[in-house]
Amino acid sequence: MNRPERGEVWLADCGYAGKVRPVVVISIPFKDTDRALITVVPHTTKIIGSEFEIRFPIRWLEQGAFNIQSVFPLVPPQFIRKLGDLMPEQLVEIENALRRWEGLR
Repeated sequence: MNRPERGEVWLADCGYAGKVRPVVVISIPFKDTDRALITVVPHTTKIIGSEFEIRFPIRWLEQGAFNIQSVFPLVPPQFIRKLGDLMPEQLVEIENALRRWEGLR
């Protein structure tokens, strides 16, 4: 079973409406006593100009943004393959945007 970790970018099956797309893992690893859910932020190439679209260049990913407003959980079988890791400062940028979106400044 795939056990994606925080800061990793994976290609994942996000369901019929979400399709197969890159996602970044933002949750911590679940324990045996937890539900087997992994929270992700999807990557999109359809930019609308929102402050909650976090963009930075990633050479192995198509130009686009991580859409903070579309955070959702996936189960481990939905993760297809690891694409790479975000740099620590990129993950911090996503964390800061999540805090703003959730009102947790």
